[in-house]
Amino acid sequence: MPVAKGSSLDPERTRAAMLEAATVVFYERGLDGVGIAELCASVGASKETLYRHFGSKDGLIAAVLQARSDRNYNWLRQAAETGGDDAAARLTAVFAVLGNWFAEANYRGCALMNAATQRHFEPAHSLAVEHLDRYQDLLTEIAALAGVADPERTGRQLLTLLEGAIVLADHHQRGRAAADDALAAALPLLSS
Repeated sequence: MPVAKGSSLDPERTRAAMLEAATVVFYERGLDGVGIAELCASVGASKETLYRHFGSKDGLIAAVLQARSDRNYNWLRQAAETGGDDAAARLTAVFAVLGNWFAEANYRGCALMNAATQRHFEPAHSLAVEHLDRYQDLLTEIAALAGVADPERTGRQLLTLLEGAIVLADHHQRGRAAADDALAAALPLLSS
């Protein structure tokens, strides 16, 4: 990344800026929709800088997907926590923030699932599995809070509804309605 005369390099800032720029490019164009030279130009870095920070394009992909997963998981967890000790309120909050995301003009589905679909191999595959596991853990916690008989199974069912809403919001352009429909199907699961 270009450094202004008289200033010094900040490796952490450089890495963060590259991650942010690559996140946008990969989300808009896909993992294989941009070559390494174009990717370097779009993130404002030389190939050497990219390789120094990430080792390879796959290293950059892994870092982008991990950061995206961390951000999305923390975002859903924080939303759930606004529901306090009420399981239905927690689940409603999760689907409410998803509905807001689905309504964004640049919504293109889940970056992790898009990556895993595009590249059903590493690093995308294992990061997608980890991402889904984290969501399932959160939803299983909500199911346990509701006192359902089988929180693990209910967590899987809730994950199916959540991921289905993500796909329908993208491919059927259902927007917020996809989240509302999934929530309507999900809430009865908490009382079973």
